[in-house]
Amino acid sequence: MKIATLAYSVLIYFLFFASFLYLIAFIGGSMVPFIHAPKTLDWGSGLNTGLPPALVNIALLLLFGLQHSIMARQSFKAVITKIIPRSIERSTYVLATVIVLVVLYVGWVPMPGAVWSVTSPIWAGVLTGLFFVGLALVLLSTFLINHFELFGLEQAWLSFKNKSAAHPKFYTPFLYKLVRHPLYLSFLIAFWATPYMSVGHLLFASVWTAYILIAIGYEERDLTDVFGDEYTDYVAKTPMILPVGGRK
Repeated sequence: MKIATLAYSVLIYFLFFASFLYLIAFIGGSMVPFIHAPKTLDWGSGLNTGLPPALVNIALLLLFGLQHSIMARQSFKAVITKIIPRSIERSTYVLATVIVLVVLYVGWVPMPGAVWSVTSPIWAGVLTGLFFVGLALVLLSTFLINHFELFGLEQAWLSFKNKSAAHPKFYTPFLYKLVRHPLYLSFLIAFWATPYMSVGHLLFASVWTAYILIAIGYEERDLTDVFGDEYTDYVAKTPMILPVGGRK
């Protein structure tokens, strides 16, 4: 059983990694020609429902947001761990994320009309560079906290070794000293940095930005419940998203 649990978590980790790699191509489009993705925000076929493309795409984005938010709540975890072992709860959350990402990729209806198009090679290169910087910071941010715990591998490994997880400790490594949510900031950079902003890309980036700002409130409430005054003090001293200005 423990071997199966570990194998389950490892498999899901690699499935998520593959889905994340495709996310790079899905958002980046022509910025990542070396992947040759058959479907991106701006090209490929999507769901043919007869509904306006914007409604279809918003529904797909809301599906992702609902899955991500509901399954992250402690109340949901308390229920799901009565059905499945606690050691694979996080991996199951990651698996659900992979499924809704694939649904998003397949169902997305491209809306390629231009909002802006940067023709200067220098500025186009800067925006493309920012896109990849954002993605690199996403990965870095996960390792600054606990990459393998975040994606469920640590929980399965500890179960395999008959060990219990240590009580969470609050700490603020590197980027977390600058902003409270460098992971979200990194995603926002990747979503908005593009030399060609299509209508669909703008919709994608706008809905994701709104979701992130809403999700932060719930996440910080959970973190305050876990870490108490330590996190409250951190909120008072550290900006939320941008490393400038006040905490809000």
